[in-house]
Amino acid sequence: MDETVPRVVATEAALALIAEIEARHGKVMFHQSGGCCDGSSPMCYPVGDFIVGDRDIKMGEIGGAPFYMSPSQFEYWQHTQLIIDAIPGRGGMFSLDNGTERRFLTRSRLFSDEEHARRAPIEA
Repeated sequence: MDETVPRVVATEAALALIAEIEARHGKVMFHQSGGCCDGSSPMCYPVGDFIVGDRDIKMGEIGGAPFYMSPSQFEYWQHTQLIIDAIPGRGGMFSLDNGTERRFLTRSRLFSDEEHARRAPIEA
């Protein structure tokens, strides 16, 4: 198996919410800047409305939307695959999921030893 293992994936519920938000706001991007554990919420912004830092790390894409993380968060999450879900609730004040009565939620799972060797490369 030579395929890379993505560092971030999305559930069907999250992909549906991304599509709904993009239908109203255009292309979006995500940034996980806070929260150290399962249950944290990534922020969803229109592309161009959030300035990605020089040191922020692109973890991959979900639903065609780039997903970034701060370096300090990456240190904590680097050994896990992030699973972005959408659940009932309120999104962050500045996140585009706010007002949809759903919010994005970050879950994670540790990579297996075999997956660890095939993790997708990161982009700065």
